[in-house]
Amino acid sequence: MKRLHVWLLMQLMVVAALGQHSLKGVVTGNGEPLPGASVVIKNTFYGVSAKSDGSFEFHNLKKGTYTLKASFVGFETREMEVNVPERQQVSMELTPATILTSEVLVSATRAKDKTPVAYTNITGEEIATRNMGQDIPYLLQLTPSFVATSDAGAGVGYTNFRIRGTDMNRINVTVNGIPLNDAESHGTWFVDLPDLASSLENVQVQRGVGTSTNGAAAFGATINLQTNTLNKDPYAEYKTAAGSFNTFKNTVSAGTGLLDGKFTLDARLSKVTSDGFIDRAFSDLKSFFISGGYHSGNTIIKANIFSGLETTYQSWNGVPSVRLNNDLEGMQRYEEHWLYSPQQTQEMINSDNRTYNLYTYENQVDHYQQDHYQLHFSHKFSQALNLNASGFYIRGKGYYENYRYNRKPEDYRLPEITFGGETVKRTDLIDRKWLDNHFYGLTFSLNYQKRKSDFTLGGGWNTYDGDHYGNVIWAQFAGTAKPNHEWYLNNGLKKDFNLFAKYNYQVEEKLSLFADLQYRRIDYSIDGIDDDLRNITQEHEFNFINPKLGVFYKPTQNQNVYLSFATANREPNRSAYVDANPQGKQPVYETLYNWELGYDYKSVVFSGAVNFYHMNYKSQLVLTGEINDVGAPVMVNVDKSYRRGIELQTGIVITRNLQWLANATFSQNKIENFTEYVDNWDTWEQETFNLGTTDIAFSPNVIANSQLVCEPVKNLSFAFTSSHVGKQFIDNTSSDDRSLDAYFVNNLKVDYSFKTGFFDKVALHLMVNNLFSEEYESNAWVYSYILGSERFKMDGYFPQAGRHFMVGVDLRF
Repeated sequence: MKRLHVWLLMQLMVVAALGQHSLKGVVTGNGEPLPGASVVIKNTFYGVSAKSDGSFEFHNLKKGTYTLKASFVGFETREMEVNVPERQQVSMELTPATILTSEVLVSATRAKDKTPVAYTNITGEEIATRNMGQDIPYLLQLTPSFVATSDAGAGVGYTNFRIRGTDMNRINVTVNGIPLNDAESHGTWFVDLPDLASSLENVQVQRGVGTSTNGAAAFGATINLQTNTLNKDPYAEYKTAAGSFNTFKNTVSAGTGLLDGKFTLDARLSKVTSDGFIDRAFSDLKSFFISGGYHSGNTIIKANIFSGLETTYQSWNGVPSVRLNNDLEGMQRYEEHWLYSPQQTQEMINSDNRTYNLYTYENQVDHYQQDHYQLHFSHKFSQALNLNASGFYIRGKGYYENYRYNRKPEDYRLPEITFGGETVKRTDLIDRKWLDNHFYGLTFSLNYQKRKSDFTLGGGWNTYDGDHYGNVIWAQFAGTAKPNHEWYLNNGLKKDFNLFAKYNYQVEEKLSLFADLQYRRIDYSIDGIDDDLRNITQEHEFNFINPKLGVFYKPTQNQNVYLSFATANREPNRSAYVDANPQGKQPVYETLYNWELGYDYKSVVFSGAVNFYHMNYKSQLVLTGEINDVGAPVMVNVDKSYRRGIELQTGIVITRNLQWLANATFSQNKIENFTEYVDNWDTWEQETFNLGTTDIAFSPNVIANSQLVCEPVKNLSFAFTSSHVGKQFIDNTSSDDRSLDAYFVNNLKVDYSFKTGFFDKVALHLMVNNLFSEEYESNAWVYSYILGSERFKMDGYFPQAGRHFMVGVDLRF
């Protein structure tokens, strides 16, 4: 019987082998081979790059008809229908493009097919399908190792994100190769550019150090955004959507197409409003995008102007765990321990446990406008050599307004106030904290690609000049203070220069070597006093060398193996410097050593990838509970910490109409020899606890995503998505008492499109988020203290909305 089983298995293998076929071909342009040209089989996972002689080959194809799509920069994309096995040798001649397209503008900052790093590309079509008014982090949350969170609870307004547990101020973000991170804080707030997603052509997310780029250090990942490229045909489009929490999104866009064979003009106007899931957490978001371009066969000149104006009610404090858990005794303790006033405590007790918001003042808002001006120039000297250069200017100005209870006038440099013959020692007041900044600079890249060599010389220079100041706009007892009394002012001036060279050399058909070397110089000065009236004047200078090396091996046309090592250095951000204790240890720069080892396999019906990473940190800045001379928490360098894990990705074409995509990350994220500091209110000192090896805060050991897409009939699709995020600790102590529970959230998206005599396209959308109303919190903060020899905490958790929906319609003319 065993022999029979073996014989039957061998017969099945023979039959399967006989059912598999190969498809060979060559891609040429102007009669010359196009090495590196992309050739994909449409509606499958299978794609290859042409060899040095322009040839390509697909293996293990079943008998049938396939559509090949070949593309190469500087040439028109071509599609061809082929039959297997009747036609096994294909010749695809690409026609030179009559005009240069905008893809070359981001080539220097992008990972390519043979770059040995872990990355994910998201197309504009995918972004448009997901875009129903939520912020960009929510449109990227299905990418590997990505976790998104929302202050208001539904993805509109202020959002946050982490990749591999790394927070957003350690993630490099660029738009068309131009830095988007705030130069001082290193953070990126997409709320400042509402509905930018409607103007995106594609996004690349590189995990780990990645390749050299401009702006803040890529200390955990890089997000590279490219805005709309050339649209040759005129168009007009109106998109509208409405849903839960009085959320509305309206977008109008139009383009001239190619005028006189050379000129284009595109424009978009957007407005997004929402009440938010959390009480009073409304958002009023406006933006526009205008792009004008000149295109010829060898040159692009393109100007982009885009702006966003956001007004959001503050929901930054979160919901205390005692409120979440309906702990009446714990809520009353907030008053007993002077954490809340009696009125605030009563408001908390009377509120809903999942939508509670500490702030009740009507104008407790964040109000900020950011304007972007970009000018891009690209010239192709030959098929092998091109130059890109860009200039930019970003203007930002805004404030957040706060109602302050029972404050000391001297803390705001208010003049001494007497009332009824007595000196006023406390007053209620309203203040505004302003940020008024200018950010400008240049970037460039010289790109050479011919046969076995792919070389880029690039870099950038930028200057950030930002004023931080505060005004008291009202006080219960103002005395002789002038209107808009200024109580603090300081300036941050930062100059950043970098130069990098990348070289990818194809040793032979299966083997490529990669090298990347970046030099970065930073000069940063702060001058003035902060909101606590401390003089924070200081100067810092850094010179960083960031080398990267890698090898890429292609054993077969549908398999890739890569190994890379990269170093990144990151200067402390503004808060690390400003909050540091003048009498204590000062923050120093961080260093990351990053190893990546990956393998991927693709066929017509299956794709699979695995990536191992090890990120070893030296002097990583973390919160330990230590405080400065005025009691504010400070970031402290820890000697040793690391992240290591495995990222898995798969895609399966189950049937012609059913496809499944999934990814999962399993990781360890540790700090070695961690010491915690806790305020002791009994002694007004700090207690220390040596905890040994602990977990890095907000670094779940498991992150997993699934997307099941069904298209039962043409133009109708159902997408069922699921996301699981494992348990997270909200400080670095690995304490279960200070953690976020794991959560599993499911969403449903339905899309249907059709044409009419008047509209080129009508698309209908339905999105149901958190389909099964999972109760979960995606972010939190905590402060610990000791009182009466007992340990307590003050905290804030950010609950996310239960089941909520959006419906929308797109009309394209």
